[in-house]
Amino acid sequence: MKRSRDTAASELFAALYPRLAGWCRRLVDDDETAHEIASEAFTRLWARWTAVEEPRGFLYVTAANLVRDHWRRTERERRAVRRVTSEAAVRPHDEQHDPSVRLLVQSLPERLRVPILLHYYADMPIREVSVLTGRKEGTVKADLHTARELLRAHLGRNLDRTP
Repeated sequence: MKRSRDTAASELFAALYPRLAGWCRRLVDDDETAHEIASEAFTRLWARWTAVEEPRGFLYVTAANLVRDHWRRTERERRAVRRVTSEAAVRPHDEQHDPSVRLLVQSLPERLRVPILLHYYADMPIREVSVLTGRKEGTVKADLHTARELLRAHLGRNLDRTP
């Protein structure tokens, strides 16, 4: 039993880790952090191995939550740096005027952000996003549409401001 469990876990790791780590890399823009997040997602899966019905989905949802935590922690660090110093060279750029799609996705409400991350960044079909989030397919489609419209509007405003 333990041997087959270990074999299944090893096969799953070999099959999914590279893609999960790559997905995290695109979201956090740092190799080391991406590998830490992907490894932590697998660690959490292993701790719940017998209770998880859909390991791939569990991994991506867990990683999405860890990425969100990373973004929050990074933002807290940025705010602390801004408070400590007023030097322009040290102060990070103003994210409200940054048209970076990653930052815009980060700013979406969780209800819209999770489907965007799973569908567009993890390449999951709408049906799978629906199952993982516990929402109807039509709701997922509507959330994706709403998120795209918000991103498009924000990008348009930023593009209008550039010289």
